[in-house]
Amino acid sequence: MNYIDNRRRGRRTAAAAALLLTGSILGWTAQSDFGPTASAAPSAPAAAVAAAPAPMAAASYAGVVEQITPAVVTIRSERLVRNISQDLPPGLREFFGDRFGDRSRRQVPERREGGLGSGVIVRPDGYILTNHHVVAGAESVNVELTDGRSFKAKVVGSDQPSDLAVLKVEGTNLQTLALGDSDAVRVGDVVLAVGNPLGVGQTVTMGIVSAKGRATGADGSFEDFIQTDAPINQGNSGGALVSTGGQLIGINSQILTPSGGNIGIGFAIPANMAKNVMTQLIEHGEVHRGMIGVTIQPVTSDIARSLGLSQVRGALVNSVQPGSPADKAGVRRGDVITAVNGDPIRDGNSLRNEVSQLLPGTATKLTVLRDGKEQALTVTVAELRRSASEPEDRAGDGATTGFGMTVEVLDREQARELGIAAGSGVVVTAVQSGGRAATAGIRAGDVIVEVDRRAVTTPDALRSALQNGSRPALLLVRRGESTFFVTLDRQ
Repeated sequence: MNYIDNRRRGRRTAAAAALLLTGSILGWTAQSDFGPTASAAPSAPAAAVAAAPAPMAAASYAGVVEQITPAVVTIRSERLVRNISQDLPPGLREFFGDRFGDRSRRQVPERREGGLGSGVIVRPDGYILTNHHVVAGAESVNVELTDGRSFKAKVVGSDQPSDLAVLKVEGTNLQTLALGDSDAVRVGDVVLAVGNPLGVGQTVTMGIVSAKGRATGADGSFEDFIQTDAPINQGNSGGALVSTGGQLIGINSQILTPSGGNIGIGFAIPANMAKNVMTQLIEHGEVHRGMIGVTIQPVTSDIARSLGLSQVRGALVNSVQPGSPADKAGVRRGDVITAVNGDPIRDGNSLRNEVSQLLPGTATKLTVLRDGKEQALTVTVAELRRSASEPEDRAGDGATTGFGMTVEVLDREQARELGIAAGSGVVVTAVQSGGRAATAGIRAGDVIVEVDRRAVTTPDALRSALQNGSRPALLLVRRGESTFFVTLDRQ
């Protein structure tokens, strides 16, 4: 079995735990690898809380299960792994030299590999929602229904950033599952997970919504997961997370596990996000996402104190791209975006997801906090483009600040290397290990542009600004092509 662990799908994991995609027994596996797997012993029931008895669960969910299971399908995908020429190991090549010529490269025979996942029929004309990773790279895809019918499926479109894909089959009398409103789902709601775990056949498990708005940190992805403890295992990818009212509220996608098996931490893509991606894939074959041209960071409790905010919420703007929609709308560095079209913004991930689901050209209302006052701005969304990474740290000599770092004036040559104007700040030449600057996340090579929203251009100006005040200092830092805020403890 070929596991896809957190090294490829993300960086946020609990100790010794791996974040697994739950399709294809986690990736491409030879079909002969599938075999029976022993089930874990059932866990002991939780002790009752005498003081406040909880509502009793339904005696049976059989009626809901009968309604929803015909719409959940098994997906089997296949690809051909082509010949791969491999060099002889270095020791053998040195021994034999080049006497064998091209024969020194051995041929690995072609083979077919299969993958297993699940999907949900969402339209009577044969459209099926599943995960991108269930069908990625597949040369053929087959869909199996619970009534025994099997269809060849066409991949209409696949979107890696959301891990969603849409398939199409030509069939009649297809039972569908209605997409519900995932925004209305509450933590604590009872849910059912349906899929084909480990190829044993369609299986229904039950749990609750454990959390909402989760992100597992996969690079370049758009994540707003519903977390559930309903058992989800390998092969459940693309399957349904369903409310007890029989509505599709999520597409099962990942599990967090130290062993490859379920431990009660599963993640489903919310139905509202899936609906938006599905519609675009069906209509355009690809997904267009909105952007407004800002870089953002979380509002921490220290930053909230520095800005005088009453709540830790929203997304802090640390730079505005010149000429971008946000720039034209009047968004400024240091603004805290708290709502988009009236929908509250919890954090940077929330803002990114909200904006990405807006079509380019859409006029959008942003609510921002600036200098403690709420303002409304209208921004016309542009289309998202990818870019940019940050360079390596630099070190050098300079003036001490008394805060665990040394700095120097940003001269013309350094400014040119960094791609900014001379006199735009002071450059950090060294950071003391364990000092206050290091604790704040400042690195050698960073350029400190502002302290408490005021520009600093000399080491003396920086030192004076840091020594003046009792609250944590709010520093605007430029690192490569990125700018962001950090707080530095003055005490």
